[in-house]
Amino acid sequence: MKIRPDASGMKEVRSDQLTRAPAHAAPLYVPQRNFEGYGPTPPDPLWPNRARIAVNFVINYEEGAEYSVLEGDGHAEVLLTEVPPYIALPGMRDRNIESLYEYGSRVGFWRLLDVFSQRQIAPTIYVVGRALELNPSVGEKIAEAGCDTVCHGWRWIDYQFMGEESEREHIARNVEVIERLTGNRPLGWYTGRPSLNTRRLVVETGGFLFDSDDYNDDLPYWVDVGGRTHLVIPHSFDTNDSRFARGSGLETADQFFTYLRDAFDWLYSEGAEHSKMMTVSLHCRLTGRPGRIRGLSRFIDHVLAHDWVWVCQRTAIAQHWLRTHAPPVGTTDAER
Repeated sequence: MKIRPDASGMKEVRSDQLTRAPAHAAPLYVPQRNFEGYGPTPPDPLWPNRARIAVNFVINYEEGAEYSVLEGDGHAEVLLTEVPPYIALPGMRDRNIESLYEYGSRVGFWRLLDVFSQRQIAPTIYVVGRALELNPSVGEKIAEAGCDTVCHGWRWIDYQFMGEESEREHIARNVEVIERLTGNRPLGWYTGRPSLNTRRLVVETGGFLFDSDDYNDDLPYWVDVGGRTHLVIPHSFDTNDSRFARGSGLETADQFFTYLRDAFDWLYSEGAEHSKMMTVSLHCRLTGRPGRIRGLSRFIDHVLAHDWVWVCQRTAIAQHWLRTHAPPVGTTDAER
């Protein structure tokens, strides 16, 4: 093991047990573990209007792009529905899973957008390309509502088992379909089930301000990816409705509201000295259910009752960070 500072000045712990490129080739970027981060002295994010906290609401649009025999996969999806995770039968459709996902696109998406539009908030949409292709009217609504988009993979599958060239092709297809069906090119990336190649391929593709395939901080930070300076805006698995489907014990709207409120209140208080950000991640087929959505609506109203809050889109956070926290020396995607 050895420790060296990375491009942001934070120390980076590197393992010698890495896949190495041939001796004649430059080593490829591989994500490294970083246990120190900003430590006790995080930077002042300088949020607009001196906000104590930036809150970003994210809707994951995945329905139809999950594992499915109809999409050429060897099995059906098993994650993030009302059905507890189980072992799928090889080669067999699962109509229960299919229809549970369909609820998200048919009902849940529209219910979620109604809650936000009633409060004049345009959330960020994490868009899986194939899901949008199957339901183009969602793209029209995303554009009409003024939402920003983040690529969420061409399929809602596990990319660690996919070859590099196929993943590269999926990245390009994801960008193309979002731009075609919403009228705007996505500027962020989040796979959710990435490979060790994903971040490098995103940077090599170009045109992205950031990715969110990490969960290790309450603030954005810079990383060096093959000599290019790249922004990471960490996502969240705790302030995330996927906990309804992960056996975490989260069952009711009241529980969801309580957890989100407690997280917000703590960060808001902490923000008197060190401002942070909070991501609230939602799924159409989960929080879009009538028995859960009241927890979200109560939480949004709680947030809006506070003065020193910046409710913002994810792309706005990236653009703000680029303006106020210049990257270390290097080439950023924003400059390409």
